[in-house]
Amino acid sequence: MKKLAALAFLLAFGTVALAQTPVRVRGTITAVQGDVLSVKSRDGRDLQLKLPSDVGVSTAKAATLKDLKGAYVGATAMQKDGRMVAVEVHTLPPQAKPGHTPWDLQPGSTMTNANVEGIAQVSGGDEITMSYPGGSQKIFVPPGTPIVRFVPGSRDDLKPGEHVFAVAAQQADGTLLAPRVSVSKDGVRPPH
Repeated sequence: MKKLAALAFLLAFGTVALAQTPVRVRGTITAVQGDVLSVKSRDGRDLQLKLPSDVGVSTAKAATLKDLKGAYVGATAMQKDGRMVAVEVHTLPPQAKPGHTPWDLQPGSTMTNANVEGIAQVSGGDEITMSYPGGSQKIFVPPGTPIVRFVPGSRDDLKPGEHVFAVAAQQADGTLLAPRVSVSKDGVRPPH
């Protein structure tokens, strides 16, 4: 019985210790020192992201909707005048969970992660049809909407002044661990 109680304690403690809270980091790089990336967040906080030795770095590159036909993308949108209107559209890594969910870019924003099944010209812009398991969304994309695809980058792309987006895991000690970082390049910013 004592062994079972000890095992239950270890499992419970281990689960708590392994629990990590995801934190979306959006901001500007202020410094890079070894495996630590210092970022001024968009809300003015000074954050430090710990980078693992195998950190994935991708750089933002301007794209068109035509470039994204059939691709797996994320579309951040707001409900306006009875339809979903894109704030930004970008490619996603295959491990990003598909679906349509609330997003924290701004109050009322959503994120749809899905394959672009169709692109149609409509009055005032384009409309993309995005399909994911269990549903689909039609999203209006007005002219001037940032459309970005990501290309492989390296640690050398992480420079002060560049804009970043990362989903970091908050460790038990409060450290933010960022296994992947998307960074601006040649003036093209990663979506937030």
